[in-house]
Amino acid sequence: MVQVDISQLTRECNGWREKLRSLREEFTQNETKLRQVAGQPLSKEQLHNVEHLHNQFHIQLINIHDLKQSIKVHDRKMNFEMAAFNGTANEDTLTRHETLNDEYQALEQTLNDLRTEFNDFLNQTS
Repeated sequence: MVQVDISQLTRECNGWREKLRSLREEFTQNETKLRQVAGQPLSKEQLHNVEHLHNQFHIQLINIHDLKQSIKVHDRKMNFEMAAFNGTANEDTLTRHETLNDEYQALEQTLNDLRTEFNDFLNQTS
């Protein structure tokens, strides 16, 4: 077993989950804004963009939910290991934490790109 500061890893998990909650709220609001724009007269290309953005919001909200749940399960496992194994985590847990960090970073980048795409679309339709 590898000795690590599980409390630090737990704090990271809590930070990720809080940021994901915030992102979920933001993209849910963006979906609402998109519906409002879709009610306006739009060109064929703009309607295509509405459909694309709507699909992306739906997919990314699912991705946010799934990652948040994976982080929650991982955090519970770490807390169990902290209690059961005197504060130590096994190598698999550390590897899983690194994988979740990579998934979190990738999702955050995807969401940043989607945010930019959506803001560009809003600027074109206003």
